[in-house]
Amino acid sequence: MAQVPQTFFDALAVRTWCGLALETLGRAREEIDAINVYPVADGDTGTNLYLTVESAVAAVEAVFAGHAARSGPEGPTLADTARAMAHGALIGARGNSGTILAQLLRGMSQVLAEGGTAQAGGESAHADGRGLRLALRHAADSARQAVAHPVEGTVLTVASAAADAADAACAAEGDCGTVARAAYEGARAALAATPGQLPVLERAGVVDAGGRGLVAVLGALVETFTGERPREAAATVTAGALRVGAGSRSAVVSETGGPGALAAGSAGGPGGPGGPHARVVPGQADGSASGVPAGPAGDSQGLYTDARGRHARVEAAEELAPAVGAPRGECADGAAAADVDGPAFEVIYLLEAEDTAVQRLRERLDALGDSLVVVGGDGLWNVHVHVDDAGAAVEAGIEAGRPYRIRITHFGAGDVHTTGAERPPRERAQRAVVAVVPGEGLAGLYTEAGATTVLARPGEPPASGELVHAVRRAHAREVVLLPNDAELRHTAAAAAEQARTEGIRVALIPTRSAVQGIAALAVHEPERRFDEDVVSMTSAAGATRYAEVTVAERQAWTMAGICQAGDVLGLIDGDVAVIGSDVTATAETVLDRMLAAGGEMVTLVLGDEAPGTIAEHLEGRVREGYLAVDTVVYRGGRQGAVLLIGVE
Repeated sequence: MAQVPQTFFDALAVRTWCGLALETLGRAREEIDAINVYPVADGDTGTNLYLTVESAVAAVEAVFAGHAARSGPEGPTLADTARAMAHGALIGARGNSGTILAQLLRGMSQVLAEGGTAQAGGESAHADGRGLRLALRHAADSARQAVAHPVEGTVLTVASAAADAADAACAAEGDCGTVARAAYEGARAALAATPGQLPVLERAGVVDAGGRGLVAVLGALVETFTGERPREAAATVTAGALRVGAGSRSAVVSETGGPGALAAGSAGGPGGPGGPHARVVPGQADGSASGVPAGPAGDSQGLYTDARGRHARVEAAEELAPAVGAPRGECADGAAAADVDGPAFEVIYLLEAEDTAVQRLRERLDALGDSLVVVGGDGLWNVHVHVDDAGAAVEAGIEAGRPYRIRITHFGAGDVHTTGAERPPRERAQRAVVAVVPGEGLAGLYTEAGATTVLARPGEPPASGELVHAVRRAHAREVVLLPNDAELRHTAAAAAEQARTEGIRVALIPTRSAVQGIAALAVHEPERRFDEDVVSMTSAAGATRYAEVTVAERQAWTMAGICQAGDVLGLIDGDVAVIGSDVTATAETVLDRMLAAGGEMVTLVLGDEAPGTIAEHLEGRVREGYLAVDTVVYRGGRQGAVLLIGVE
């Protein structure tokens, strides 16, 4: 990470801010999860914000890595990094709070990318205090416009207060540090006032969780420009701390609300009758949070994890009835929060669509449910809504454009939308396989083989938090993790380490391609001893050579020479070995080179852009030229590469 403090808002400052924001949210994640009672008390706001910023960090780091690889004399521009930050947050946004944060970052990037002005023109190397002020104002305004029915006392109120304070600070021509500190203090004061604006917060004795997360992000902005970490915002506002259940133990968010505020204890109830008891995952013994978000840790911690991997929910067995005549909280559109009549599903998806189609989509989704937030632009949008008819919400997206990365979470029986006794946790499986796959077709294949999958679309690698959630979703005591991509090895290692701290035994097999994962999965035997199974799967993956055929996007130096944009590239074991002009001919050359060293089985995984006759041609080539070698063909779908080849 770059050193702080930074003088101007330039590319390095964007990188520093994103990294510090991720660290800050990592420390505050459990506390924010614990105070999450609005718009739905599902205890995941801190985790959602963390995952959103983690995706932004990955995008920014990719920009810096790309410039370093090209050995250019200068690093990326402010416009490059600001746009990457916004795009990463958009595609990685989680939940209501994460979606709004993504729009806040997008609003800032639109101003920063123009050098601190809101007018068209050339890109500047940096933005000064005035540019930061304009960015904060545009962020607050654009986020408010993205929410169908804004409600005061939420993150929107905190963002507006931050922008107002920044405006006042900049009246005296303040620098970036002065403006950032003013925005932070304005947001902090607004956060403390949120319980007086939302009755559901007042009854629970807590501030708004999304607003608390934004204050943490703004605190990282202060640290970026001053080198000093500002004081923490308080999480609770009454003498009675918020009690949260964690199995047989209790955790208390103290009135100071600092990073170590979560500790084992037996505090009293919430600040008012009817306050939900949000269940969260206990952290370490001292209540500190790790850098990777935690979530459901299984039966040993007394948590129920459903098929969707929900990691927090209201503890219905101890929930108190609202006081007679007490006002109910409101969701983002004014509907009751944490009410038995609330929508049953949260639906989130990315959407490729035109602006006019998105406007019609907003109207349709607004009629279907509440908590509607649609953010993005330039053809790519992130859609979030709470509905009773999840299918209708997805169908509306299909009519508007092309929805993908669809996530549907059921607010199931016994959680915030229902009453009654708590369901017993389901029994853990002994062993499971979690695999990252590059296309829908392979995802189906892996799922049929019993694996829990994480879909990695082209240019959108999963973050460590997504892999941790997949490990939890597998709900097993032992997990074999297949990253299926050399560049995901460190991400997968971080996820495995986090899962181990939660009592799950995880073995990481460093598969570098989905075809190696297929080979490993083919010899997987859950009934064997764990170590023996891992050794067998590792051996099968290591004995499989892998290749891919793809199309070059730009001119570049390769191991096989200089390629031009549009050339067909054949990569063997990660290195370019063949440069051609025809997909089928290039694939045949690659296959011949791989089989020259011998082989018994050829696996072909066809992408959507593969020629219709390529599989038949390559199968015929194997039959005619290589005796006793079998061929199997799969459809990978939209997997990035035109063709994946495995030889074992």
